[in-house]
Amino acid sequence: MSDLRLIFGRPKIREKEAFLAALREAAAATGCLIQAMDASYLVSESHAALAAEKALLAFAEERNVAKDLGLEILRYASGKRQIERALCLGVSEVTGRVALVVVENGTPLDASDIIEVDGDGPCWSRAAVREAFEIGDAEIEAVGEERIPDLVLERVALLDAYR
Repeated sequence: MSDLRLIFGRPKIREKEAFLAALREAAAATGCLIQAMDASYLVSESHAALAAEKALLAFAEERNVAKDLGLEILRYASGKRQIERALCLGVSEVTGRVALVVVENGTPLDASDIIEVDGDGPCWSRAAVREAFEIGDAEIEAVGEERIPDLVLERVALLDAYR
């Protein structure tokens, strides 16, 4: 399997389309796959790794929904079957911090031209995650707020079951 890296930081380019264009250029120059996500939705490094692993497996087994591996990673990370609904985890004009899921196939990515890399790791927003993953009060009451990351990973893991 290819090497998987997760890089966190603030975009150096604030305009969404220019930022995405810079990511495409970096991907083309290095041969890496780069999928950007709004970091406020990524609950752990395991969240990104599981989504990438499941997307790569879906492509290998030819059961992917998206035609693009990056979108398939985003789809798994969102826990949503529909690509359009998964896009809520992508970057937008208001994204303050990004998580880059990088699948390296050779030349390592130097993301410092694109984002101000920080070493903070996942710093997710409870409110944003609860809304994006449709985690209701009944679930929180049953398992507790500290288990929100587990609920998210469960949604990622069970996505294939909802075919």
